[in-house]
Amino acid sequence: MTPGEVSVRCCIAGGGPAGMMLGLLLARTGVAVLVLEKHADFLRDFRGDTIHPSTLEIMYELGLLGEFLEQPHQEVRTLGAQIGDDFVRVADFSHLPTHCRFIALMPQWDFLNFIAGQAKRYPAFQLRMEADVTALIEEGGRVAGARAETPEGGLTVHADLVVGADGRHSTVRASAGLETIDLGAPMDVLWMRLSRRCCASAMPPMPCPRSAGSASISQFRMPSPRPTSWRRVFCEARSPMATFKPFSAGGNCPPGRCRRYRSSCRNG
Repeated sequence: MTPGEVSVRCCIAGGGPAGMMLGLLLARTGVAVLVLEKHADFLRDFRGDTIHPSTLEIMYELGLLGEFLEQPHQEVRTLGAQIGDDFVRVADFSHLPTHCRFIALMPQWDFLNFIAGQAKRYPAFQLRMEADVTALIEEGGRVAGARAETPEGGLTVHADLVVGADGRHSTVRASAGLETIDLGAPMDVLWMRLSRRCCASAMPPMPCPRSAGSASISQFRMPSPRPTSWRRVFCEARSPMATFKPFSAGGNCPPGRCRRYRSSCRNG
């Protein structure tokens, strides 16, 4: 084969949680697998940060739980919500028949880096970053691989199986002519980031709200911590996103709004 060609049993397009975990599981069984991820790293915000007890149980079954829990994370053992003047406990994970009776909060890039590190222990595993899948290879009426663009030029991957784990705008799905089933969504989700240093002189540091959100009839909001910022998600009954306005073009929120935000985080 030429330098721009490679042959594996399985080619996975997309290095998200699904693609990376599949790559690890296949490599453990000795299946030669290549994961193609179009970005240079996993460092992207506003992704799912929750590692659920069922996923943690898989980590235990793979013998990785101890090492996984050594990574920086937070543990949520109960969930509550402030609804008007009432606080309601909506979940208690202490009764689950699992080894970890909590949800672990971990930035997705840390989770993916951990899975990548474990997978690289197996000689059957390969991960190519900055490899953007652009098309499928068809031979004799069947999919026989994929083509990708890399900084070094085109890459041709011959594979017995191609898995499309490349997200909602999947190139693999489109190239294969697979149709999506749109189930609709009754709400819009808006993420935002607020610096922890914002209004620090006016407000003392506050504890991390690990297990509480607040809700109204039409809205749910949940704070999510980062070392230098808070992330907050608003789940709104579907409406024009234009009704949401940023705090300011410069990224600094007015003191009044910041105090209200921090107060709402503290209360729920």
